[in-house]
Amino acid sequence: MIKLILSDMDGTLLDENGQLPPGFDDMMAELRQKGVIFGAASGRQYYSLLDTFPSYKDEFLFLAENGTMVMYQGKELFSRPLRKSYAFQVLEAGLKLPDIFSVYCGKKDAYILESQKKPEYLAELEKYYTHNSPVRDFREVEDEVIKVSLYDKTGHANTTIYPHMKEFQGRMQVVRSSDYWVDIMGFGINKGIALQQVQRKLRISPMECAVFGDYLNDLEIMSSAYYSFAMANAHHKIKEVARFETASNQESGVLKGIRRLIDEGLI
Repeated sequence: MIKLILSDMDGTLLDENGQLPPGFDDMMAELRQKGVIFGAASGRQYYSLLDTFPSYKDEFLFLAENGTMVMYQGKELFSRPLRKSYAFQVLEAGLKLPDIFSVYCGKKDAYILESQKKPEYLAELEKYYTHNSPVRDFREVEDEVIKVSLYDKTGHANTTIYPHMKEFQGRMQVVRSSDYWVDIMGFGINKGIALQQVQRKLRISPMECAVFGDYLNDLEIMSSAYYSFAMANAHHKIKEVARFETASNQESGVLKGIRRLIDEGLI
């Protein structure tokens, strides 16, 4: 029987307007009655996830920042900070790229440069990093760094950012989180590794887990749970590795996938 369900957020659980699907609270109540833990597995900041789920902050599992920080019932379950010297190398490389926005993702806050505090960046920042602070220099930040995020407002991060970050692959984990964002984390950490840590700590097996995702930063988590679902709108590589498929995020695909599991007696 399934004990844990994790869903990506953007392009997966949330619709095109960033809203939760109709009937979400009713489904959560049903899962609660059945003793199933629900959680968000996202590239988003932990505090951003709390702002999306204020009623569930002491209930849900939050696998935030692409798995570099995992919180459960208000307590840290697992984290994987990035070496600061490595983070500064990435940030310096990012600052050399024209029209690319950089975010120092810390445990306590997200930090941006005052020189980059522009409306076209801030609107996007607020979607994923609701708690953020401007600084004059990233080196003045007194906070652990768990991820560096780089943003291209044109939606061509695959060509404007990713090729310039590939030099760090091997020492660090470089992943395309969307057409707009590239994330750089400590080597050997991703959503899949974070889920494995959760499974060990909560004594839950892969056969007792279901996951939902749509983009490349969901690749590894698909192999860490038996019931892996690709959204109808998912990247083709996600569909290749997922065992199951559900409707798109615009059609409440996560809730439909969970209902399928309930109807099949797996929950």
